[in-house]
Formats: sequence, C-alpha cells, structure tokens
Amino acid sequence: MSVLIERKTSDRNSIAIETTDTQHLAATKRRLTAAQRRWVADSAFEAAPGTLALIADESGKLVRVLVGVDASDALSALGALPRALPEATYHLADEGVLKDKLQAALGWALGAYEFTRYRKARRAPAKLAIAAADLATLQPLAEATTLVRDLVNTPTEDMGPKHLADAVKQLGKTHKAKVREWVGEELLDANFPTIHAVGRASHRSPRLIELTWGKSSDPKIAVVGKGVCFDTGGLDLKPADGMRWMKKDMGGAAHAIALAGLIMQAKLPVRLQLLIPAVENAVSGAAMRPGEVITTRSGITVEVDNTDAEGRLVLCDALTYASEQKPELLIDFATLTGAARVALGPDLPALFANNDDAADRVIAAGRATNDPLWRLPLWRPYRKMLESYLADMANSGASRHAGAITAALYLERFVPDTTPWLHLDTYAWNDNDRPGRPRGGEALGLRAFFAFLQERYKR
Repeated sequence: MSVLIERKTSDRNSIAIETTDTQHLAATKRRLTAAQRRWVADSAFEAAPGTLALIADESGKLVRVLVGVDASDALSALGALPRALPEATYHLADEGVLKDKLQAALGWALGAYEFTRYRKARRAPAKLAIAAADLATLQPLAEATTLVRDLVNTPTEDMGPKHLADAVKQLGKTHKAKVREWVGEELLDANFPTIHAVGRASHRSPRLIELTWGKSSDPKIAVVGKGVCFDTGGLDLKPADGMRWMKKDMGGAAHAIALAGLIMQAKLPVRLQLLIPAVENAVSGAAMRPGEVITTRSGITVEVDNTDAEGRLVLCDALTYASEQKPELLIDFATLTGAARVALGPDLPALFANNDDAADRVIAAGRATNDPLWRLPLWRPYRKMLESYLADMANSGASRHAGAITAALYLERFVPDTTPWLHLDTYAWNDNDRPGRPRGGEALGLRAFFAFLQERYKR
C-alpha cells in the first residue's frame, strides 16, 4: 500500500505538517495558541533539522506537527517522518519554509521503505496526502526506487540469474513487451562468449536477457545493466570483507530494469531494448583462469588479467550486441569499480560519456531531481594501462591508478564512436540509515536518467 495518497478536500482528519527552521521559528509559534507555545518551549523544540514537535488541541487531539528542516535539502526533510510519526494521514501545511514540496513528498515516500521479505514490518508507516497531479508524478518514481532496493537487498540465493530473468519477464508481461533469453551453452552458440566465460563456473547458468518494446518507427534506445548476482572475485578471490556485500553487484541490472519500467509506464515514444547479462562469478573447476584469452563478440581479443574485473567482461558483449541494433542512444548501469567510490564516495555516481551534449543534459537532470551525478573523463592516454602482450587488450592492468577510468575505457572499445553512450558507475547502496535513505540497496542515478529521457523524448 502506498504511503502517498491523494488529498481530498473533504478530508478533515488529515494532520498538518508545518516545516520550519531556527530563523522562522518565532513566526511559526505565533500561529499557535498560548498553551501550544508553552508546550513547544517546554519540549525544547528549537527547529534544528530532523527534530519535531507534536501539537495537540485543547482536547488533546494531535492537530499539527512542527518539523525542523534544512530548507535547502527538501528531499531529506521529511524522510524520517513516516516511521517517526504516529500512524495517521498527514499533509503539508501551506505555511512552511520548504519551497519544493514535490521533492519533500518524494523524500517521505523513500523514507517509508522497509525490506520485508524475511521479516515482518516493524510498523505501518504514516501516510502523506498530496495533490492528484503530484501523486501521478511521484508514485512511479517511488515504485521504481522500491524495485531497485528490493532487487539489490535480496540475497543471492533468491536473486540469481534466473530470478533477474523472472523480474524482466514480469516487466514484459506488465507492459506487453517481448522478452527472450540465451541460457548456458546457448550463449556460445549465439556468440556471447564473455558472458558465458564469467558465469560458467556457477551451478546456476549464465544468461543474457533481452526485452524489446515500442514502435519500430520510434527512436531506438538501448539500456544495459550489469547483472553479476554474486561476485566472489573468481579465482582472484576477494577477501571476506570485500565479498560480504557482493549480492549488490547486480545493482546495475536493478537500475536498468527499473528505468525500463519507467520508460514503458510513461509511454515514451522510443523503441526500447533492455539487456541484462546475468551471471554469478563463482569458483569451481570450470572457472575462468587468469591469463586466459577470450575472443569477444566484437572480435576483440581480451586477456583476463584479473578474474575480479568480471563486470566489464559481461557488459562488453551486451554493449556490442546493443550497438549492432544501431540505437541513437546507449546507456549502461554498473556497480563496476571500487575506484569510483574512492574518488567520489558512496552518494555520487561516476558518469562517463562519449557525447558532451548528452552528458551535460543528464547531469542537469540530476541537479533538477536531486539525484546528482559527477562526470569523470574518458582519458584515452590511460588505455595503455589495459595493454596486453598477446591479445588486443587486457581486462585490467598492474596499476591501481584511475581504476574507474580504465574500466570505462575498456567498455568504450565496444561502443561505436558515432553512438552517443552514457555509462554510470553507481554504488547502488547505502552504508548507513539516513532520512529517506535506509541502509541497503539504493537507486542512485535512476531519477536523473529518467528525467533526461523524459526531456529528450517529450511528446
């Protein structure tokens, strides 16, 4: 059940929420009765961000909530309230310091999220009543974020390659899209050798899942998502602390699936191709070995310098296949490198692009939606770091310098220069609980890309 509902003018039971800050607290208090002002004073409420005061009428009924906010951060302002306030229906009062009520309402919805597959919800969240038009705008974004979080939070035992395929099939059923997949040895028969090489060691077969939707006469766009359902590192085995959260290594696939759903729900006038290479990078006698050379779908030969640089391997065949369809725009999402996190931290995904106009527009969309991205360069002199002495290139190199850039440069080799391409190296995760951003899986860059596509393909 949604925590955002349509506000009815006849609803007299909805409780007003007034946002305030230290600068405006005195004006806020003047709208209260003398008894209510005494209560606020006795409660030591000073309107610091994240604090609140519950205001009752003379009968003791809750009629108003004062919330201290940072007016410059509307998305986080109400994020803690669905779990902090008593279970009831609320609305944002006309008074208040927050100007962007749409972002505040979205933050409410994002803060109400709880992953309940393996345990019951702690409590029902409070609801926020908003205008019908705002609800129509926000509900798809909230649901898409929930989908990303649910997919990423689910442990690998219940979120393997087949489960990702099932998620795409469900999406296809909902929107009457065509879905097909290549599984196991079919990948070799269809010339997707790198996807097969990464996933062949697992007892669960690797696969490539394709969804297509839209009129063939509309502009073609391709969305690719890295679907490494668990990453042990392969024979270049990760240490325990590096492996602990590798269920989230399919976060790129989760973003791509959610974005495809938003595109189809909005009925954007595009011919959509969604591609999810889904594998588990496991260890067994069949595991790919360091030093192997793989001839990719494109014909480029790749030396496996490191089996833990597997994401770029599963993506390169998918990018090649997408490029064969000659899309006018190619997007990929991937939890690709720890180097991007070292450079930009957990909240700021690294954007790479071979087209300045597309990059500028998606970054602007990120600013407008409070979903920021930061562009890093495709610094081509660093291609030397991926040189191989016996193949066309290596999937990694000896140097740890510029790891996010070299990973993007690897992918760029499989995209034609004439195809506008956007690559997002996203974390897909929150390490800690914050208002509107509970610990666990997270959509980072999703709203930015959807807003960019809405603007690019507006009717």
